[in-house]
Parts: sequence; C-alpha cells; structure tokens
Amino acid sequence: MLLLNSFTTRTRPYYYHHYLLSSLRHCSSTYSRYTSILQSCISRKAIDPGKQLHARLLLSGLGFDAILATKLVNLYSVCNHLRDAYNLFDRIPQRNVFLWNVLIRGFAWEGPHEMALSLYYRMVEAGLQPDNFTFPFVLKACSALSALEVGREIHEHVVRSRWDSDVFVGAGLIDMYAKCGCVDDARQVFDRITERDVVLWNAMIAAYSQNGHPSDALSLCHDMAREGVAPTVATLVTVVSASADVAALPRGREIHGYSWRRGFEAQDKVKTALIDMYAKSGWLKIARTLFEQLAERRLVSWNAMIAGYAMHGHANEAFALFDRMKQEAVVVPDHITFVGVLSACSHGGLMDQGWKFFNSMQGDYSLKPLPQHYTCMIDLLGHSGRLDEAYKLIGEMTMTPDSGVWGSLLNACKIHRNVELGEVALEKLIELEPDNAGNYVILSNIYAQVGKWEGTAKVRKMMTERGLKKSIACSWIEVKNKVHAFVVGDLSHPRSEEVYDELERLEGLMKEAGYEAETMPVFHDVEDDEKRNMVRSHSERLAIAFGLISTPPGSRLLVTKNLRVCEDCHVVIKLISKIVGREIVVRDVNRYHHFKNGLCSCGDYW
Repeated sequence: MLLLNSFTTRTRPYYYHHYLLSSLRHCSSTYSRYTSILQSCISRKAIDPGKQLHARLLLSGLGFDAILATKLVNLYSVCNHLRDAYNLFDRIPQRNVFLWNVLIRGFAWEGPHEMALSLYYRMVEAGLQPDNFTFPFVLKACSALSALEVGREIHEHVVRSRWDSDVFVGAGLIDMYAKCGCVDDARQVFDRITERDVVLWNAMIAAYSQNGHPSDALSLCHDMAREGVAPTVATLVTVVSASADVAALPRGREIHGYSWRRGFEAQDKVKTALIDMYAKSGWLKIARTLFEQLAERRLVSWNAMIAGYAMHGHANEAFALFDRMKQEAVVVPDHITFVGVLSACSHGGLMDQGWKFFNSMQGDYSLKPLPQHYTCMIDLLGHSGRLDEAYKLIGEMTMTPDSGVWGSLLNACKIHRNVELGEVALEKLIELEPDNAGNYVILSNIYAQVGKWEGTAKVRKMMTERGLKKSIACSWIEVKNKVHAFVVGDLSHPRSEEVYDELERLEGLMKEAGYEAETMPVFHDVEDDEKRNMVRSHSERLAIAFGLISTPPGSRLLVTKNLRVCEDCHVVIKLISKIVGREIVVRDVNRYHHFKNGLCSCGDYW
C-alpha cells in the first residue's frame, strides 16, 4: 500500500475518502496503521473519513482504546465537532493529561469557553496535574470571558505547580491579565521570568498596546532590541499600531525603516499596520501608496484606509474606496467598514449619504447596526441641528443605547444650546458612567452658554459631592523625538518665555487681520478681559507656538489634544497657518483638523 503521506493536499476529497477505506480493507489492521491514518486525518482536518474510521474502530473493538480514542477526540476538536469530541471523551475509561488538554484546547479556542474551565477543574479533581500545555489553554478561556478571579486562582495553581517560569504559561498569564485590564499584574508576571523568548516579549508589548499604554509598548520594544531578541511579524504589527495610537510618527517611521531592513517588506500584515499608522498620523498619501502595494488586500486593509480618509474629513475619497472595494468583489463590507463610511458622513455633515449607508447595512448586507453606527447617525443628526430626530432614533434602537450614543447627543446639545435634551442625555450618562467628569462639564457648559449660572453651580456641586474633577486640557507636540506637553496657562516649560513671546507676536499680526477673541468657550462668570486672557493661553496654542520656534520654517506641525479644540482656537489656528505659511495638524478627541492657508479640512464643521 502506498504511504498515506504521499497523497497531496490537491487530491479530491472523494478519492482521498475512497483511498482510506480501500487501504483498511487490504492491509493488516495493525495498531500503527490505524494511528498513522488517524494522524493524517487530523493534519488534513478530514472529518468525514475520520468518522468512517471511527465506526470501523468501534466494530473492531478498538473504539475506546486510549491512544486511538485520544486521536479521534483530537480530530473532532480540530474540526470543531466539539459535541462529538466531548461524547467520545466521556466514554474513554483511561484519560491521560494529553487527552484532557486536547478537549480543553478545543473549547478554549471555539467555545463555549465555560466548558474549558469546567473541564480544567474536573481534571484537577481527577487527580491529574496540569502541565505547561494545560495552563495556556485554560488561561485563553479566562481571557475570552474576562474571568479575572478565575484567572487569579489558576495563576496560584501555576505557581504551586512550578510552571510560573515557563514562557508559554507566562505569555498566557500576561494575555489573561491584559484582556482583564490588569496591565500591572501582567508586567509582574513578565518581570519574574528571566529567560524570555520573543513570544513573551510580544505578549507584554501587546498588553501595553491593548490597554492604552502605547509609549510603554514602544519603550519595551526598544528593551527587547537591546536584549538581542529578534522581532517577528507580530512584534512589528503591535509596535506600529502603538505608534499610531500615540501619534508618534517619528518612531513609527523608524520602525518602518527597521522592518524593511530586516526583510519584512513583503509581509502584508506589517504593511497594513503601517497603513493604519500613517493614516492616523495624517500622512494619507504614504498610507495609500502602501495600500496599493499590497499583494492581497484583505478586509482589514480596506477598513484601515477608509477609516483613515474618514477621520481626516476626506469623505469623497472614503466613498470612492468603498465603491472600489465592492466592485472588486473580493471582500464584503463588515460592521467596521460601515463605521468608517458613516464617520466620513458625520465629519462632513453629509446627511443623505449617511442615511443611504445606514439603510444599506441591513438592506444590502444583512448587517444589524451596532451602537457605533447609531453613534455616527446621532452625531450627524445632532450636528445638523435635528436633535428631535436624533432623540427619536435613539428610541428606535433595537439594543440598549451606550455611552457613545448619549454622549453624541449631549455634544449636539452643547453645539445648539439645548438645555432640556442635554439634561436627559446627562441623566442617562450618569447611569452608564457615573464617574466620567467630562459629561457633567458639558452640561455645565450648556448652562453657561445660555447664562443659567445657577445650573452651572448645581452641576459643579454634584461633581464636588461625588469627588469628580474636570479633566485638564493638555496638548503635546513631538520635536526631535521628544514629546513636549502643555496645559492651559503653562509656565513650566524651559522655553516658556519664548513661547509666550511668539504668541504675542502672532496675536499682533492677527489683530491686523481683524481678529477679535471669541470668549464664549470660557464658561465662567468673569469679566471679558479675564476670559480673553484665559483663551490666549490654551494648551494647543502653546504647543503650536513652541513648534514654530523649534522647527524649520515651512515644516509641518502635528499637535495632539486630549479634549475638543475650542471655537476661538480653531479660528486662531486657521489664521496662524496663513500667517506663517505652514500646515498645522491638530488631532483632538473627536477628529483631525488640517489647517493650511487659513482654511481647515473640517470646513468649520466639527
């Protein structure tokens, strides 16, 4: 009989199926022959011939042999026939650790994840000792369930079993703590393991990146390089994504060059991460060039490019790319795709297109809108002043509105000074996120806009009683690979005197152009002169002034702010871009603003 392994993967299933049966009929039913054929079924995920072989083994009396049955359980697991795997598992009289691991792995990968945990505890109760394969599988189930307390208990089992120095177990623990939001616990696990491989480094870098610590992820990547550990595709994808999150373009470009020097230029996953990074950093032309160079454009690549255009206010480019994706018919739009195009509509105030895409989700693609899609539509309606329609749409949602939905309505109420609906939105937001001070501040500002200072005082009192403090506005700019941060009225920077001198110089030039400070963004019951002084020292202006005195004339500035750019600063930055002849990009909490020649890419709609 020809060896089973001589068959190629191109063999049609029918002939492969027929081959297995005929080989069993004409060969001696030796034990090794059965194990060899079963192993081939596992490697090929050939479930139908595997089931027929299972039936033959039952007839021959070998159906519950420990080794053969274990291979059958493995076959059913890798083919996602977990019910069959579990039924066979329960009828095997002698179960070793490998058999338990096979089934735990199946449920940890495919779910229900609770079954993986249940099997783990049954295994322990049976007196078997979990090994360095068991723990990563069961920790994966904890990660999927965000089961922190169970994860901590299993961590104790790991320590007692002395597997806490194993890199695979360590990576599983780091991932579990990261998925549960406990990045400090993940770092403690990482620090306790002295012999670290690239898997462990990648796990910790990803933990930082996933939990909003992009700077730490980048710093750890540098530590990894100093230790002489060679990066993998996963490493580069994670650190590039971290660079995008922190808008640290110089570091991201450095990683780009490094990946090319190390021979990763052909890896589409790395290119896709770079597309996302350049798009988020405002370099859309570079992102598009990389996109066009992809050997295979997967859905994630299309989504990254569409989202990039959307966040920078290039709605037409986003729509054109969406149409091209449909025409090529290689991939089908998903929920993330529609978040991208709806965001483009929202940022551009494109009402008709917004409804068209929103209705197309269900009508053309059978995609049920998620809260993120409703958030885009509420934002679009709210910005356009159609607050009653926005509120009605919230009432028509098929799921419970989340904080994003109510937050969009509250922001719209601020734009259009709608106190009554703003109070409703805040009431809902307090139920969903009672400790988010920003929501209280927005309603306080709405009261201030219409001169209801008693309402402002009432909200501020609520915040004091609940121990909540307003977020401090902060802007930062990176110059020569160093981040410089500024807060409103900041005098702590070593070059503060030069910064304020530059602001004074610019203000004189702006006055000549007819500029008058808009004090509406200062929601305090104080004199206009004091309001003007407060607006002049907003953090984004300080960051821009520092960038102007610290970089060559004509170079582009990128400033990031943790809150929304105020109306007066928006007017001022437009004027500055014209006066100094520079492109100034400001990334605030809502979107990107590209200021150039006295205009902004948002068209004053944000």
